[in-house]
Amino acid sequence: MKQCPECGTKIVGRIDKKFCSDACRNSYNNKFNKDSKNLIRNTNNRLRKNYRILEALNPDKKTKMSRAKLIEKGFDFNYFTSTYTTKIGTIYYFVYDQGYLPLEGDFYALVKRE
Repeated sequence: MKQCPECGTKIVGRIDKKFCSDACRNSYNNKFNKDSKNLIRNTNNRLRKNYRILEALNPDKKTKMSRAKLIEKGFDFNYFTSTYTTKIGTIYYFVYDQGYLPLEGDFYALVKRE
């Protein structure tokens, strides 16, 4: 007799069925993935927020913005998905397709990668 790993009741149905119900399956998987999920969820939320900020401040796909304005909107410079280094060594930081380039005087060039 096969038992549900979540609640221990007898499993009825297909031979490869692992849980007695969708609720038990969801509950088991939520508990199983909980610890690693917090870091991932928080990181993804941070990236999503950064993306929304860049997208809102850069409707024309290329603009200049002060660091203070980005921080005021809640932008976190520690979270980005990739960097792009040009041939002359200039480093662009990207949150998916929205990017920024540090300029002189605490300003940033905001760009959108096509």
